[in-house]
Amino acid sequence: MPCEMCGKEGNVLKADIEGAVLVVCNECAKFGKIISRVRAPIKNKKSESQPAKKQVQTVKRELLQLIVEDYAKVIKEAREKLGLKQQDLARKIAEKESLIQNIETEKFVPGMDLARKFERFLKIKLIEQHEESHQQKFKAKSAALTIGDMLSLKK
Repeated sequence: MPCEMCGKEGNVLKADIEGAVLVVCNECAKFGKIISRVRAPIKNKKSESQPAKKQVQTVKRELLQLIVEDYAKVIKEAREKLGLKQQDLARKIAEKESLIQNIETEKFVPGMDLARKFERFLKIKLIEQHEESHQQKFKAKSAALTIGDMLSLKK
């Protein structure tokens, strides 16, 4: 049977570890109080051969929203096209003039909410949609998860 903490196969014990009764190996049992030994289950001779480990592939797709690289130029040109000064634009979108100045000089990158404000008022496109897909391939150990599988241990 596998250890519920580290996944190691072999002789296991029942132990009380911080209030939880777990089936653990000898090495992990030292973290708690040993309750009893667990006998290995009797295996049926027909099921002695184990199936081959499967290779699992997952594809994660994320939709990312990013602000365009030349946001300062786009905002400044749109503002000037409407014939507005930085002070006028700031008043119309309820932001500080210094914020508009910093954005137009690329000292400050607007957040998504502020970028949407600019898009609505200036009728420009600042936010781009990017789709990223990540493929992960790994070999499946077994159907049972251990506590160690769920934790990222620092070694």
